Amino acid sequence: MEPPAAPTVPRPKSPPRPEVPITTTPPVKRERRWSVAALCVVLAVLCGLGAAAAVTSASDRKQVLAVARDVPAGQALTAADLSVAEVSSDAALTPVPAADKAGVIGKRPAVDLRKGGLLTTSQLAGGTGLGDDQQQVGVQIKRGQAPAGTLAPGDKVLAVSTPAQGDEQAAKDDGPPSTIEAAVVSVSRPDASGTVVVNLAVAATDGPTLATRAAMGRIALVREPRSN
Repeated sequence: MEPPAAPTVPRPKSPPRPEVPITTTPPVKRERRWSVAALCVVLAVLCGLGAAAAVTSASDRKQVLAVARDVPAGQALTAADLSVAEVSSDAALTPVPAADKAGVIGKRPAVDLRKGGLLTTSQLAGGTGLGDDQQQVGVQIKRGQAPAGTLAPGDKVLAVSTPAQGDEQAAKDDGPPSTIEAAVVSVSRPDASGTVVVNLAVAATDGPTLATRAAMGRIALVREPRSN
């Protein structure tokens, strides 16, 4: 007889494994490294551009003359009236170079100069071609007797004699008004009523006549066309 089979011993059950959640998020460590590297490159480029711009700006700066204190029109400039300023080169600005300071001293500005402003050639009477070989007459011009805000040193004008109050008909009978050719030397700032004083350079034979008419308030100015 065959011996009886040995009883089967059940195998012990292993403990259930915990379920591990499956994620689809890729690792970001490598991407973060590339982002930091790219940011560093961009910052380095920006710093380089900024440094280059600063160097270029500094090389384009030049020394020019500035007004150290207020100077009225017609008063000869002294060394104390001028200072040196450093500005960036700009085609729209035409200040007098600092190297020309010696040649500027003694010249008379055609307009009032204000402290802190840059000195330009057009502000100087010498820059308009007007010297002391012509007579100069100050004419008080009320609002409406000259083009508003357009007169500048060097402008050619006609000083037109206007009729006295109540003589309009007589003026018509006399034909065209009498005129005197002149050039603007300087223009004052308008007062509260809009009145300005315009200094005019005229021929020696016209000075007394213009002064007489100006004293009676019978002058209006007509600006001639400017040459290109």
